[in-house]
Amino acid sequence: MQVLRQLLLLPLFAALAFAEDKSGVPRCGASFHDLNKAFKIDLNANANCVWQIQRNENQTIRLIFSYFKFAPSSSCETESIKVYDGPSTDSPLLGQVCNDTDAVPVLQSSSDSLTFVITTDSVDFARSFFVYYYFSPNTKTENCGGQLTGPNGTLTSPNYPAPYPEFTYCVWHIQAPKNSKIHLEFQDFFLELDQNCRFDFTAVYDGLTTNTGLIGKACGRSQPKFESSSNVMTVVLSTDYANSYRGFSASYTSSPLPTSPVEPSTLLTCSSDSMKIVLKKSYLASLGYNETHVQVNEPSCSPVITDSVIFSFPLASCGTTKTDDGHSITYTNIVSLSATGNIITRQKSIQIIVKCKMENNSTLEVVYITKDNIIQNTTAVGRYDVSMSFYDSGSFSEPIHQSPYYVDLNQTLFAQVSLHSTDPNLLVFIDSCIASPEADFGSLTYDLIRSGCNKDDTVATYPPVKHYARFKFNAFKFLQSFASVYLQCDILICDSNNTNTRCTQGCISRQKRATSSYLWKTNAVAGPIRVKRDLRSADHSESLTKAEAEESPNLQYSFYILSLVVLISNIIIAVVVILKYHKHQAGHGYQKLQSSY
Repeated sequence: MQVLRQLLLLPLFAALAFAEDKSGVPRCGASFHDLNKAFKIDLNANANCVWQIQRNENQTIRLIFSYFKFAPSSSCETESIKVYDGPSTDSPLLGQVCNDTDAVPVLQSSSDSLTFVITTDSVDFARSFFVYYYFSPNTKTENCGGQLTGPNGTLTSPNYPAPYPEFTYCVWHIQAPKNSKIHLEFQDFFLELDQNCRFDFTAVYDGLTTNTGLIGKACGRSQPKFESSSNVMTVVLSTDYANSYRGFSASYTSSPLPTSPVEPSTLLTCSSDSMKIVLKKSYLASLGYNETHVQVNEPSCSPVITDSVIFSFPLASCGTTKTDDGHSITYTNIVSLSATGNIITRQKSIQIIVKCKMENNSTLEVVYITKDNIIQNTTAVGRYDVSMSFYDSGSFSEPIHQSPYYVDLNQTLFAQVSLHSTDPNLLVFIDSCIASPEADFGSLTYDLIRSGCNKDDTVATYPPVKHYARFKFNAFKFLQSFASVYLQCDILICDSNNTNTRCTQGCISRQKRATSSYLWKTNAVAGPIRVKRDLRSADHSESLTKAEAEESPNLQYSFYILSLVVLISNIIIAVVVILKYHKHQAGHGYQKLQSSY
């Protein structure tokens, strides 16, 4: 009987052993509440596993997939990691990682919960992933990232040459002069060693974003070198919770690009308003076509013909379709090349699929050229055009142009966020808005709006109107004699045809924040605002200069008049004295005295 019981329990023990790896982390899904954790995930075919991270910390979560290996034949449609900004898969989609992801994925939640799902297809292949997360501290690390401009420069890791801090994530954006490329060289480099750089690593990107264009990743002890294809480059340092070393010291230089770069056959430019497609005539000729064979989805949209074929049209026209994947807005059109006027043809039909993808402070421009099922693609970066201004009244007809904007304490101020786009089916929503006495929004801030909820008693929001989001509040000033107030608002842009987006939910508490999605996020800044009392005190110190500037011509003119009057007076006095003297001479002549002798 005991032997039978052991035989019955054996499959259960085997299942448990299969369900967890050596670190005690379940192979397929788990719920974590630790402040930080690093773990490896091994999966095979047909997996659909959910991991949830949640802890009542009032901090956001940084999630890093420092190593991932999907089935080589997979695509985003068949295998992926999907990360959701909240406690479930119903939360907004934060990002997606696939086999062709050209980056080291680093994702940041907006609250203290996060969920990710790994799905694999039916191909028999051993997938492997290394993940670590931590709750981001609110403290700022010195010498951690920043903007570097100019033809050359240097950068070092925090605390260099002392060991770098744990849980560090630094991003340096390098921008050299136009028409140049960047050469980055690490003179000293010592990070935690790992074959796949899963723990501490430096990643270098060809461009100003960290979601595509990975040039390379480095760790351990070496002296790596990297080169960009343009005048912009991004450098990332990411560290975990253990084994810190001295980090790195690096320098960059720049050199001119070739004077005659090869022009692309197809150029796509996306803006907040329009899509522009440029095809070289020489490219069309190489395919056996000319400008009469080219059309977009709507044949009535004709191109401008120069030495190129140029289509330029508003995003929501010419047969452009708009799709929503829960995280971004994508506008798609198709340029078709096909023979016309014949019954038969022996030419290959070609489709150029152009996509403008709006996501995370940028516009991703994608061109797909299909020819006998061969697809090529290129990418570039742009952004939506969003601005914020103050207005003189609730009619929002007259914007305030003066800067600084001088107001009275407790005066009602009217602010408007404007989206400049030709797509009529977009909705603008103010998710959060903070005030600060500093233009860089340092440690001292004050919440006006948070998660769509009014945090200041004087704040009132207006119903959305087309591409505008509006609110009003009463003017205030910060204590400790700060003169200025700046505003920074987080703006969400959604598809107005979708009724279940974050933009339609209004005020949502943190616990309920994950019930809807948004499509695009950016921020807008306005200010400074100054109280009129400060205007008088400021003017007191400026009044002499201003009065002198205004009255200087008058003073000079008065001086000239006074000088002229004095001169004329002197002349008159001199004339009077002379005349008087002559008169005296005429009335009192002299005569020679007679001698007494």
